[in-house]
Amino acid sequence: MLGESHDLMHEFPEYAEKIGQLRANDTSFAKLMKDYDALDNRIRELEGLGAPVADETLEDLKKERIQMKDTLYGLLRG
Repeated sequence: MLGESHDLMHEFPEYAEKIGQLRANDTSFAKLMKDYDALDNRIRELEGLGAPVADETLEDLKKERIQMKDTLYGLLRG
């Protein structure tokens, strides 16, 4: 769905406490989460504005978001 939020708290509510702990205590996790949130916001803005962006560019950004989410999920499960 266009413009849908993919923030970690929304995607993984069962890990809300662990997300907070890692964000506060693990600088690598906090940076990756910040980068993920920025990318998610960028994608939602592009979708919401109907900005003239190539489909391939938007798909590449979404693939990057998925890879980042997979990495973050792995850290949450670890």
